[in-house]
Amino acid sequence: MFAVIDRFEGEFAIIETYDRKMMNIKRNLLPSKAREGDVIDLESMTVDFKETLRRKDEMRKLAEDLFTNDD
Repeated sequence: MFAVIDRFEGEFAIIETYDRKMMNIKRNLLPSKAREGDVIDLESMTVDFKETLRRKDEMRKLAEDLFTNDD
């Protein structure tokens, strides 16, 4: 199961699963380099860097399309 780190609050990471459920996980269970927006494999508690990059690229493209003036 995969989830995305939404934010950190104190000693907890607030994550959102792909079925849109929010969960709190102790921050110390995550890799020390985990950041907001990272995709986490909840079984291995590792960052899926490939999927994180794919999602960030997708969001960047959507933002570019949103703000591109086609006049």
